[in-house]
Amino acid sequence: MFEALFASPGLAPRLEALRAAPRRWLVTGAAGFIGSNLVEALLRLDQQVIGLDNFATGHQRNLDELLAAVGPERAGGFRLVTGDIRDRATCAAVCAEADVVLHQAALGSVPRSLADPLTSHDVNVTGFLNMLDAARTAGVPRFVYAASSSTYGDEPNLPKREERTGNPLSPYAVTKLADEIYAAVYARSYGYKATGLRYFNVFGPRQDPHGAYAAVIPRWLDALLTGAPVTINGDGETSRDFCFVANAVQANLLAALGPDEVQGEVFNVAVGDRTSLNRLFALLKEGLAEHGRQLAVEPVYGDFRAGDVRHSEADIAKARNLLGYQPTHDIAAGLGEAMPWYLQQRAGPSD
Repeated sequence: MFEALFASPGLAPRLEALRAAPRRWLVTGAAGFIGSNLVEALLRLDQQVIGLDNFATGHQRNLDELLAAVGPERAGGFRLVTGDIRDRATCAAVCAEADVVLHQAALGSVPRSLADPLTSHDVNVTGFLNMLDAARTAGVPRFVYAASSSTYGDEPNLPKREERTGNPLSPYAVTKLADEIYAAVYARSYGYKATGLRYFNVFGPRQDPHGAYAAVIPRWLDALLTGAPVTINGDGETSRDFCFVANAVQANLLAALGPDEVQGEVFNVAVGDRTSLNRLFALLKEGLAEHGRQLAVEPVYGDFRAGDVRHSEADIAKARNLLGYQPTHDIAAGLGEAMPWYLQQRAGPSD
């Protein structure tokens, strides 16, 4: 994964300069799925990294795995702070040491937000604002944050373009929209520019298959490997722009290292294609078959899920043109790279 990422045309020249002049990076949500992949990439680039996590959804095993992968010398560049982005003092303390903030900490999941909108708001909006203001006060030069494709809401047109959004369809979508509004206000009011990355259905190693709010790919793989039924919400023709995690890491690095004129923008982070849930199920079975797991099973179809959009596909032209973003993995390549990890980790203990 990292070989293809680091060799991507838009990123490779900037990484040479970064290795020559390392920075101090703060990654919030460092023990989570995307956060731990960011930490690993940065350590492989010989950077100094502070990780902040309260382990509400992150796992120590993710940190243990990435530190073992980079080796003891590079692992020495990492320091973990156990804390919560809802605590202002914690945010101020970690931002005081950072040259770049990659803000990934959040409570994801549309169903989670429908079940508990207040906690989603506290973490995703108040926590975001705490981090944004702490970074501004500390004078952190670059702030990149995880936005979401859920912001597009009921906007019907495909592909989704950054300047064209609709009404939010869930409390989660409202929280991510609020983050973008706060970022825009901080740019206008204080001249502090935070760059948003609207992730589209990111998947890959370290994505947790367990829990009520697990994402579709790890959840379905876990079900297929344990003989549990796979339930598809609706008729299976709902589609998503599935984005391998290496693409999300690339976008974060490009946004953090990009010129001043791109700071404060919002970018789609995706592949620019869409895959139906029926096709995804077939791809997962094909991937397992390539590893000797032939499964003669079919999905179970249930009701459509509240708060979900029908189709999602990103226009990534803005990220290509302004950041130099070029996805290294489509869904098939991403599943091929991630499948050995899923097979190895599915039976591991949870913490």
